[in-house]
Amino acid sequence: MASPEFDQPAAYRITVAGHLDSDWTEYLRNMAIDNHSEMEAKLATLTGRLPDQAALLGVLNALYDAHIAVLSLEILTGN
Repeated sequence: MASPEFDQPAAYRITVAGHLDSDWTEYLRNMAIDNHSEMEAKLATLTGRLPDQAALLGVLNALYDAHIAVLSLEILTGN
């Protein structure tokens, strides 16, 4: 799949360590939060469409500021 331009919308899936409360939805630009466990690890998967990579950076900065480890980031679709 071709990468989206940095100023174009795209859908993303971000996996982080730990579980996130639904209160995080607003801070994470309305990305859906799916808490689950794999083996003994608690994980949360965030999925949603963001307007551009500046918005993606905002989501990543919110996670960083809260000391939440990002385990993976995937681009699901562009435009």
